[in-house]
Amino acid sequence: ATLTTAEISRERPIRTEPYPELTWQAVVVGYFLGAIITLSIGYACLILGFSIEGSELAAILGFGVLRGIMRRTSIIENNINQTVASSVNGASAGMMFSVPAIFILGYADFNPYLMVFGCIAGGVLGIAFIIPLRKQMIDFERLAYPGGIAVATILKSPGAGIRKAMFLLAGAGISAIVHFTSQYTGVEDWDLGGLMGMPEYMNGVWYLSLMTVGVGFLSGKGGVFFIIGGYVCYWILAPLLATQGLLPTAATLTELGMSLPGYLRVELFRPVGIGMLIGGALTGIVLALPLVVSAVKSMQMAAKTKTSLSQDEMPIRLLYIGVSLAAVLLLVIAYLSVEEMGLLRGAVMALLGTVWIWVAGVVLSECIGRTNWSPLSGMTLIAVTILIIISSGLGDKAAIISSLMVGAAACVAMAQATDLMMDLKTGYLVGAIPRRQQIGQFMGTWLG
Repeated sequence: ATLTTAEISRERPIRTEPYPELTWQAVVVGYFLGAIITLSIGYACLILGFSIEGSELAAILGFGVLRGIMRRTSIIENNINQTVASSVNGASAGMMFSVPAIFILGYADFNPYLMVFGCIAGGVLGIAFIIPLRKQMIDFERLAYPGGIAVATILKSPGAGIRKAMFLLAGAGISAIVHFTSQYTGVEDWDLGGLMGMPEYMNGVWYLSLMTVGVGFLSGKGGVFFIIGGYVCYWILAPLLATQGLLPTAATLTELGMSLPGYLRVELFRPVGIGMLIGGALTGIVLALPLVVSAVKSMQMAAKTKTSLSQDEMPIRLLYIGVSLAAVLLLVIAYLSVEEMGLLRGAVMALLGTVWIWVAGVVLSECIGRTNWSPLSGMTLIAVTILIIISSGLGDKAAIISSLMVGAAACVAMAQATDLMMDLKTGYLVGAIPRRQQIGQFMGTWLG
């Protein structure tokens, strides 16, 4: 039977007031989902050495909770939920590329509270620095941000969102079973190359985990370059070294306690890869300077003329205040990080850390906008290297601890910057108000 207009109105009342967006339900669900996603992706970061965005996971799970359980149907409310959740994840994912180094080096007797507040300051700096670029990168340049488009597609497909949530839970269950079986049997690696008679230097060992397969599904085209890099290293460069007789002897490997693939990775491939990252990053910094100047000028003009931009964005003066307070907090963290730190050296470290957050945030946002991949670990490495040079007179332990504390703040800031830009792209496509998304991002960064 065909429903009449009156029956449709009773079934689905016509809404005249604004749709719910920045609500307490969206924030609380975002905190809950963000904590779960953070633990999962944080563990994956430690295993794989690189991170993935949590926005798509948050959007899918948000549909399951907000729409499936709480019966809330606002797309832009779920957009706030995934913004908060991915903000929580972005903060902790940033720490995964810096904090573990302290424990690996055996310097675990640092002040964890200073580390936490330093990372919070970094998160605030990263968000405040990147907000002025939204208009330029998303409205004017129309950068793709493929991850943001994917999340917007999920938000616009209510039925598909719930169905994808079921697929997500099914995939999680299958992966958990495979991982449990691998851990229980003690079989984590499969030496397929050895079975095929491949030389050891070609590194034909497969890691038996669906987690890496899932990351490949999520990484998209950006993940192709990881595959290409691996094959170039082990299937082209390593055989060339072997033909020239440049590989280490068995006695050398035994003395170092390393396998041949591990030796090649640590002594050759990793330094070359880091150099390539640094070169590309520095070039991106130079090319991005006009973009930064233009974006800041547009926000200052909007603040003076009270245009629609000033209503869409957080006030530029408020961002200035946030940057100033966070920079002062970062100075305090640097000064108190180790007893040997002087005020002048701490101020220089905080200043350079703040400047690097600004510059790297621009570069990374440009990268993820064009390729959906962000060289976060490489940019963090550059920051820590610069900070270690500045603190070199403090002694090895003090220099490393202080540099990694400020470096962790910079890493969190860069992660927050890229995450916010991708979420703002999603909001742009679903009709969200940027200012409310930016507030949601600030509300989530402290928890991560």
